[in-house]
Amino acid sequence: MTLDQAERTAVAATGDTEMSERRRRWALVLLAAALALDVSGVAVINSALPSIGDEFNVSESSLQWTMTAYATAFAGCLLLGGRCADVLGRRKIFAMGIALFALASLGAALAPNLAVLIVARAVQGVGAALSGPASLALLSQIFPEGPARNKAVAVYSATGAASFSGGLVIGGVLTDFIGWRSVFALSVVIGAVVLCAVRALLPAGQRLRQPLDLPGAVLVTAGLGLIVYGVTRGSDIGWTATETVLALALAVVCLIAFVVREKRHSDPLLPLNIFGSSPVRAATLTAAVYYTGVLGLLFFAPLYMQGTLGYSPLESSVAVVPMGVIVAISAQITGRFMTPARYKALMVASLLLIGVGDALWARTDAGSSYWTDMLPGLILMSIGQGVGIGAMTTATLSGLPQHQHGVAGAVQVTAQQLGSSIGVAVLVAVAAGASSQLAGAHAAYLTIGALCVVAALAVVLMRFPRENTSAAADTAAEPVTT
Repeated sequence: MTLDQAERTAVAATGDTEMSERRRRWALVLLAAALALDVSGVAVINSALPSIGDEFNVSESSLQWTMTAYATAFAGCLLLGGRCADVLGRRKIFAMGIALFALASLGAALAPNLAVLIVARAVQGVGAALSGPASLALLSQIFPEGPARNKAVAVYSATGAASFSGGLVIGGVLTDFIGWRSVFALSVVIGAVVLCAVRALLPAGQRLRQPLDLPGAVLVTAGLGLIVYGVTRGSDIGWTATETVLALALAVVCLIAFVVREKRHSDPLLPLNIFGSSPVRAATLTAAVYYTGVLGLLFFAPLYMQGTLGYSPLESSVAVVPMGVIVAISAQITGRFMTPARYKALMVASLLLIGVGDALWARTDAGSSYWTDMLPGLILMSIGQGVGIGAMTTATLSGLPQHQHGVAGAVQVTAQQLGSSIGVAVLVAVAAGASSQLAGAHAAYLTIGALCVVAALAVVLMRFPRENTSAAADTAAEPVTT
């Protein structure tokens, strides 16, 4: 991607091009820490759910709203967050998102009842939806396109992927030794540290004199939120229940109205022309299936390890620690030779490795060994994450001007979130039709494998533009380290 002259002038005016290498690296640390905060915000609460249920004396169906409220607000507000970052200024929106997340975490830590906790979780989701797209757009602004950005994205993406498994372990340890409220207190501390460094490390960036398209924001937020709500309720009360059908039908109406509006609006919230880029389409598809595979395994594996093999919650969390380590290492290695010419191959390899790794878990039974029956699949799936996460993240920005990077980042994260919610709900529905819990998990693993193969084939068939294979992209550069 080459910035046009106007964009070059705007960026130069902010002083972003004059950032020292040391400041760039610390900025990368800051952005990675913010991503870890958002990602671990989903994971750390998993181990705390039983303790929260015991303290507030609520049922599992009520307790699941601590997860659903976050997912609904997060998915629904992502596109608005990306547009705000592009129009109002990336650093400002990034800081607002982190501040909102930290304040909501404080509210969750002090929550006197479940209702307050659910509201706090929803506000956390809004904060993450603001900071997430802004974070990726800032990354593209700080690091010029080419090897430097590829390596920075590898570090950034690996941190996000490793934070999920790390969050599972941290949540288990904090809940066991201090209590579930400490899980949210930790987010307050991390958020405060990130906020203190924002002005010193991140470029101010420029603002665009364009409207936010608030009606479009309402339509897409309602549509995506209703999809997550409908899918969640469908897996809970049934897919033919009136509440489920109504939510999904309204979601379709809202999203159709959104698309019609965006086609006619002079300054749309989501410029639909970004999907004219085959790398963007490939990255969006890869992200949705990628996270379906990863979160699908992380959903069924703890149930199997605790329910069938008798693992404790902490033991089942520790069992996935290798995933975070392997993802971080493989992403760093991949980042050293990642170029636009290799985006497609890396995304295809990622999907196939995740599919095979998950499918290997279909061999598990009541007497399986962790070392021989579970770890091999976990290793393959983890390598697949590291191989693909940087490629699909940078491909999302491929061929797009700087002023669209915020919304492009939002599209990428939205695809991840919808894969995590809708994809996993589909897998749960597949598992529910089996004769036993273990057979259901096996059916889900094999379904993931099939989805990954189909998605990999679709990416192979997409024709990437010639400019993505330019020799200039192969220029060597020193690796970015943190």
